[in-house]
Amino acid sequence: MSESRVSRRRVMTLAGLGVAGVAGAAASAGALVRGAIDAPAAAQEAAGAVPFYGDHQAGIVTPAQDRLHFVAFDVITKSRERLVDLLQEWTQAAARMTAGRDAGAIGAVNGAPEAPPDDTGEALDLPPSGLTITVGFGPTLFRDATGADRFGIAAKRPPALADLPRFPHDALDPAISGGDLCVQACAHDPQVAVHAIRNLARIGMGVVSVRWSQLGFGRTSSTSTAQATPRNLFGFKDGTANLKAEETDLLRDQLWVQPGDGPDWMTGGSYLVTRKIRMLIETWDRSPLAEQEAIIGRTKGTGAPLGRQREFDEIDLAAKGADGQPAVPVDSHVRLAHHSVNGGARLLRRGYNFVDGSDGLGRLNAGLFFIAYQRDPRKQFVPIQRSLAGSDALNEYLRHVSSGLFACPRGVRDGGDYLGRALFE
Repeated sequence: MSESRVSRRRVMTLAGLGVAGVAGAAASAGALVRGAIDAPAAAQEAAGAVPFYGDHQAGIVTPAQDRLHFVAFDVITKSRERLVDLLQEWTQAAARMTAGRDAGAIGAVNGAPEAPPDDTGEALDLPPSGLTITVGFGPTLFRDATGADRFGIAAKRPPALADLPRFPHDALDPAISGGDLCVQACAHDPQVAVHAIRNLARIGMGVVSVRWSQLGFGRTSSTSTAQATPRNLFGFKDGTANLKAEETDLLRDQLWVQPGDGPDWMTGGSYLVTRKIRMLIETWDRSPLAEQEAIIGRTKGTGAPLGRQREFDEIDLAAKGADGQPAVPVDSHVRLAHHSVNGGARLLRRGYNFVDGSDGLGRLNAGLFFIAYQRDPRKQFVPIQRSLAGSDALNEYLRHVSSGLFACPRGVRDGGDYLGRALFE
């Protein structure tokens, strides 16, 4: 497809609503073009494009989309030049795909018949679907398992990118943990998210290889005050007290790396922790409702903290129940995760449910793919997880099977910039 052509994402017909919206991206500017026909706000949001360029990477405070495809890559080249070239190509492809265009300038169907297309084509005719692509660098990019500084960047590894400690009850599988690079693709359409990851992997052939990946559905956190609180696979509302995009002061203090925190290349970025958490849902489903609520520390129906009436009522950790015991049990999940008992530490979570078939024993292999962004994992995720791993009653129903830590640099400012430029130049 030629560069002068408006996006191939043409007209989306909303069958059953009888409403059509037009979403496209002008190739010269990547601008969103909307049709003149009215469409429901939710449909417009689902079809629309999220700006790629900015001070921060999209996909962090962006209102959490419905679907996820997350992948961790190993870098298999020893050439710094090839790695930088890949990051430049990924940046160009990400800017195109998030605007609703093909990954490459030629596209899926307009190239020479004798040559492979530079887009795989499964997103043809689909709208941008709110696609965001977020990239991070793992500790092993700076020094590999042998201690080698493959790309001359070991001295630029941020102190906050310190390896995570091992926590009680961890059952981590190294094959689905870690990684030199990560890419988080979120969208309202799973095919759009998968298309993005597939094309970045295709572009990276010979430079990177997929280490592990994870599909997710049904966001488990709200990252905007405009979003309703979703439920996790235990049936409870999740992310009520999550950081929100509108809380700019908290985001400055808890999310974005500030000048002086570490190397300059990370200023404006954020640190990402992932944890794949298997939920033993069959055991949970046999537990009484009252026990479930005591373990979580919230009512299942409204999501209100125990002892309160409404979901967004402040948790009162000092309140006593009729029996004289704390209304919110001392080993409940919400008490142990609360910022007031963790030195004020908070996280911006944007995790997803997963169901990866069955485990061969008649049980669903299901749970939470936990995603959390923060200013410094040493001061935020680590103390919170230590608190939870030590005495959380919910541990009986959880198994942490994978873990990842990545430094996500600041956003791409314009077409002359690329992801990680400040690190490599």
